Amino acid sequence: MIRKPSWIKSTIPIGNNFTNLKKLVSKNKLHTVCEEAKCPNLGECWKLGTLTFMILGDICTRSCGFCAIKTGNGGIIDHLEPKRLARGIWDLKKNNNLINHVVLTSVNRDDKNIESAKIFSDSIKEIRNLHLGIKIEVLIPDFLGDKKAFDMIIAAQPDVLNHNMETVERLYYLHQNTGTEKKRSVRPQANYHRSIHLLKYFKDNSQIITKSGFMVGLGEDRIEVRKLIDDLDNAGCDLITVGQYLQPTKEHINVTKFYSLSEFKEIEVYTKKKSNIKSVECGPMVRSSYHAETQLKKITHNKSEEREIV
Repeated sequence: MIRKPSWIKSTIPIGNNFTNLKKLVSKNKLHTVCEEAKCPNLGECWKLGTLTFMILGDICTRSCGFCAIKTGNGGIIDHLEPKRLARGIWDLKKNNNLINHVVLTSVNRDDKNIESAKIFSDSIKEIRNLHLGIKIEVLIPDFLGDKKAFDMIIAAQPDVLNHNMETVERLYYLHQNTGTEKKRSVRPQANYHRSIHLLKYFKDNSQIITKSGFMVGLGEDRIEVRKLIDDLDNAGCDLITVGQYLQPTKEHINVTKFYSLSEFKEIEVYTKKKSNIKSVECGPMVRSSYHAETQLKKITHNKSEEREIV
């Protein structure tokens, strides 16, 4: 196993804001991907008032080799979850006024894609009905490319549509060693071009801001990283996040390389040259929802300035 460099570190979550949020999340029986996926930025994001909720349960029907979320058969879809989620967010907002940006993500439910899309759609609508001025970002699965599911999300009008590419095209299907010398695929049930087409579909058929993210340190090379960025730019993606892959357990795929800060800077500089990508968060500890509110404010502020100039 490669030793972690000194710049791979996260802040231990402490403070009244974090403690209160944790109690309220538990009280309202809400799942956060921050906790389920062992996100290293949990303390920082919660302190800033950005929470990522995981809907549709906590068991995923896929078995990506990098992910810490449990894998298995999905259970019954809870159609009351959107109302329960909204009540929980109401409680969080009233007891902690810092909550101003929520991200809704989910496990993959390949057995119930349309039902899953409806839960996303209903959740967006229920949060909107609270009239709390909270920005809503959704980090969606690919719904196996079902455009009916995409259209349901578009109709609900989230502020940001996020779908992560996770890694470069070649590594979607390649089997790699884990710490126990077993072989696992990075994204065995996913499809690179299906995900690119998803992002392009939302850009072509709505005014919703689109976003994607990927990890480095899974075995990709520099040319493959640039091709992925090019593909995201060609799909019209507005926002991008790039972070270092960290092996959750010994059962998951090994880290092949820890990128230096200068290498992350090189990726950032290359990304900023793209014509469609308007903002990039790039660094060792960056994750999908990292500085999500800041990225959205940056792009909406720029749009406001453009309107004033016109």
